[in-house]
Amino acid sequence: MEEINIKDFLDYLKKYIILIIFITVLLVSGMFAYDKMVKKPMYTTYTTIVLVKGENNGLTGTNEAISQNDVLLNQNLVSTYSQIIKSKLVLKQVISDLKLDYSIKQLSSNIKVEALEDTEILKISVSDLKPERAADIANKIADVFSLEIKKIYKINNVSVIDDAQVSYEVSNNTLKRDIALAILAGIFGTSALVFIKFYFDDTVKYSESLEQEIKMPIIAKVLREKNSTDLITVKRPNALTSESIRTLRTNLQFASVDKEIKTILLTSTLPGEGKSFIAANLAVSFAQAGKLVLLVDCDLRKGRQHKIFGIPNQKGLSNLLIGDFGKVKDYIHKTKIKGLSVITRGACPPNPSELLNSKKNSVFIGKVRDWYDVVIFDGAPCSGLSDSLILSSFVDGVVMVTSENTTPKSELNNSRKSITAVGGNIVGGVINNMNNKGSSYGKYYYYYEDDE
Repeated sequence: MEEINIKDFLDYLKKYIILIIFITVLLVSGMFAYDKMVKKPMYTTYTTIVLVKGENNGLTGTNEAISQNDVLLNQNLVSTYSQIIKSKLVLKQVISDLKLDYSIKQLSSNIKVEALEDTEILKISVSDLKPERAADIANKIADVFSLEIKKIYKINNVSVIDDAQVSYEVSNNTLKRDIALAILAGIFGTSALVFIKFYFDDTVKYSESLEQEIKMPIIAKVLREKNSTDLITVKRPNALTSESIRTLRTNLQFASVDKEIKTILLTSTLPGEGKSFIAANLAVSFAQAGKLVLLVDCDLRKGRQHKIFGIPNQKGLSNLLIGDFGKVKDYIHKTKIKGLSVITRGACPPNPSELLNSKKNSVFIGKVRDWYDVVIFDGAPCSGLSDSLILSSFVDGVVMVTSENTTPKSELNNSRKSITAVGGNIVGGVINNMNNKGSSYGKYYYYYEDDE
């Protein structure tokens, strides 16, 4: 069984606090309405009977001592008599004598018979909508039962101790208990459902143990902000997300001591995790730091760097690898950001994997590595595609982009293993779309607030 981190669960539970409160209020309101508007008040009273020495047990005096055998006999009869009291034989007669508008089943459900512990006393409790009728039913049951016992056993060993008295106190007024149960059900019931969802939720969620779970270091946490744009590092350089990108840039610069990382592949497990957004802004961030940067869109199927930077896509990487390889610089588009150039994906080819695995592509990567300080490759998602697996063996380092509460950890691990298997050097992972509530970055928002 997977070990549960209580702190992680409590952090996860916080996201559902509004839902828990809503469901609890809903249950309490429903229970209150039921108790006040639907539930009918019931009145309960009781009579008690005792099993005494029988008249025809072989003894003649009424004051004679009761033998041990008499006691044992009566105690053995207690459970039998309890069943007879609620039998059709007795209840049918009670309904007839009192002219009750009840079926035997309905009347039986309102009767409770219990034997007082270690005694020969039976307590017959009756609940009814009318207090007077409850007392009448209880007393009538005791009378009818006594007569029927005489007929069945030919003995007279039943005596009434307490006649039922009319009680005007509502016996089923359980409003406080019901509201308490509704509160407990709302809080603990909903929390239990959230726990089940948490336990079976395989998606990436930042926690202290995440690096051990996905077996790679987390080198950046990119926050989710409202009104975020594709090139946030250009349009909102002081935003929290822009600071997150700068943190990623810094960590990549210090990622390797022995080998300089100049060519960096950004890939993801699934589409829609934001790798193109991270790649574009990381390239801008490096350029803003004074580096000569080339961003290459290697997602030959659905690459969108040309849309992000607003540049034409007629001549891109696919065209370069198919066409005249001697004119690489003709395919490089300079952008408005100083020091940053882009090669778009080009026309969508029928064989992207073959093009990326070609000798031309290997030579191309070698050339641009010499021309630029940093080359960032925006690869295709790994799930079901080999494109990024091929590229990972050509570059200095690979960054896995994940999306919080979206990327399945199991699939992320499969992608990591596949890249490692082909010799790719995974530098670390980036958690994209993090909620800034509860994040340590939130403490420093004042220092990075946008100038508006």
